[in-house]
Amino acid sequence: MKPAHLAVVLSLVAAALLLLAGPGTRMEWWDFRTGFELMRWAAYAGIAAAALAAAMLVVPQARRAAVVALSFALVLGLAVAYVPWHGLRQARSVPPIHDITTDTEQPPQFVAVLPLRADAPNATEYEGAEIARQQVEAYPDIATHRLPVPPDAAFTRALEAAREMGWEIVAAEPGEGRIEATDTTFWFGFKDDVVIRVAADGSGSKVDVRSVSRVGGSDVGANAKRIGDYLRRLGD
Repeated sequence: MKPAHLAVVLSLVAAALLLLAGPGTRMEWWDFRTGFELMRWAAYAGIAAAALAAAMLVVPQARRAAVVALSFALVLGLAVAYVPWHGLRQARSVPPIHDITTDTEQPPQFVAVLPLRADAPNATEYEGAEIARQQVEAYPDIATHRLPVPPDAAFTRALEAAREMGWEIVAAEPGEGRIEATDTTFWFGFKDDVVIRVAADGSGSKVDVRSVSRVGGSDVGANAKRIGDYLRRLGD
């Protein structure tokens, strides 16, 4: 196989590994750890393809003979390698936690989703002061949301906002002021559970939210982003 052809094949293999990693995990063809491993090998293959293509492009004879193929391999290889690199960089920029809540002293408690998490590696018991410290340092804007309406109206709005987020509603208990839902991530199909607590706050109401991943030591910031997006929608 000519080097130019090898570079193209490597870049295509890298793209295939990357594209299979998430959907294959979502469809339960393999464990999520295998999906991450496929992304790692996609990065290796992408880097190899880009390096080979770059080396060939500086050779005048090779460049004249296959400039289009080599350019394709270079761009595709770098693009594929960027995705895992960006994910790793993002993971290292946030604390390795997967349980985020607006109330770190008395987090909302799960009830209805507990049977759905029976086999989940991550528990729902809040880990306490250390995880709270890491959350406050990384996400200082995650805080209780207050609404100038009575609890029944706040509950209705909180439930409406949860539905607008596209979450699967597991339970809605107005008498308890509790809403539970599950959000499935787009690429890997990870299931993260959310519990919302609505309570009276003087003449108005306060809404607390907690989002917990079922798997993974780090959520790469997904739970904090989810809560932030929800609170903004609730405010709107």
